[in-house]
Amino acid sequence: MANIINGKEIGQQIRQSIADRVVKLKNQGVTAGLAVILVGDNPASQTYVKNKQKSCEAIGMYSELIKLPEETQETELLEHIQQLNVRNDIHGILVQLPLPKHINEDNVIATISPEKDVDGFSPISVGKMMLGQKTFLPCTPFGVMKLLEFSDVELAGKHAVIVGRSHIVGKPMGQLLLQKDATVTYTHSKTKDLPSITKQADILIAAVGRPNFITKEHVKPGAVVIDVGINRNENNKLVGDVNFDDVEPIASHITPVPGGVGPMTITMLLYNTVQSAEQSLQQDK
Repeated sequence: MANIINGKEIGQQIRQSIADRVVKLKNQGVTAGLAVILVGDNPASQTYVKNKQKSCEAIGMYSELIKLPEETQETELLEHIQQLNVRNDIHGILVQLPLPKHINEDNVIATISPEKDVDGFSPISVGKMMLGQKTFLPCTPFGVMKLLEFSDVELAGKHAVIVGRSHIVGKPMGQLLLQKDATVTYTHSKTKDLPSITKQADILIAAVGRPNFITKEHVKPGAVVIDVGINRNENNKLVGDVNFDDVEPIASHITPVPGGVGPMTITMLLYNTVQSAEQSLQQDK
């Protein structure tokens, strides 16, 4: 039986320490502030945004939502971002993805000031992360690193295999593991004989967006299995990329869905925003 890595509990512990930092900032006259821009009516995006706002308010942060209609033009969206870039009460800016088709996501992300890029998506943030320099780390991979740390999973010298190569999770995930001295292999949809590679993994990270894709055929007994996927199955039930019931008996550690990686993504967003507020305070001194 695997140890279940409880992202809710670990996230709560981290949020408590973030809340303490929020209080400390308030005592110095600064309220950490996050602005979220939501374009259109995507129901999943609306849910995510609501959760982000609730989480901010729960620890005493300021949260502002800018809702724009689906037909908003790119130039107008960029103007909103530029206004937020220069506001002293906003320390983090997040544009909820995906955006409507007529808006170029790359242009939008590149417009966010690197000092307020709490999602860690801008080319500058990504470049600094690749070089191991101090920057805001993308929230989901950062959250996974915290789960591994809190679960006392040794990374140095271990073979980590990542299934998926997205800019948001797969690619940065590999870099963060590499910085902790893991040996990293990337796999993806064009990888031949996937199980022969994933079975070598001491740490297997699934981020492909395909329900129950990873089965025990993919997993070496005793591996640590991290499931980043959030999917709806045919019964509209929330499931991950890993077939939990199949894999759990042979893994040493595993994250559930829901309650594993999910809570950590918002936790690290709060962490980055508070860090940005602390940095702005330092610069004002």
